[in-house]
Amino acid sequence: MRILGIDPGYAILGYGVVEMKGNHFAHVEHGAVTTEAKEDMTGRLKHIYNSLMCIIAKFEPEVASVEELFFNTNSKTALLVGQARGVAILACANSGLTVYEYTPLQIKQALVGYGRAEKNQVQAMVKTILNLSETPRPDDAADALAAAVCHGHSSGHLLKIR
Repeated sequence: MRILGIDPGYAILGYGVVEMKGNHFAHVEHGAVTTEAKEDMTGRLKHIYNSLMCIIAKFEPEVASVEELFFNTNSKTALLVGQARGVAILACANSGLTVYEYTPLQIKQALVGYGRAEKNQVQAMVKTILNLSETPRPDDAADALAAAVCHGHSSGHLLKIR
């Protein structure tokens, strides 16, 4: 099963593609879709959508795993990230992918075995599980790979969107 992981953001949206065979994972690709702060939000969202459509077409994942939002005290930022997240889900749905969502706690639990794990612990497990020579960068891409691995571990029964 080929899984696309997405760490939503409107300035930086991380993505990662992994292949799961049995209970083993292989790294396919990771990176980030970035947008310019000077661009209006409509243009940023369009860029995210178009970029994800190209990524999906190129790597042909079967499912998508999207990290749920963690709401902090800045509601404006949460709304903007929510818009980018919605566009990411739309790109996946329009490409025929089934979309699953996982909380940060579920992702940490799946990779580290502890839902309150630190970011560096999750990144170290991504590196180990995918047999990478170094930790994926940017952090958003590592988080997206973690979301993809989480889905592989949880067999896709959590919070199916489509």
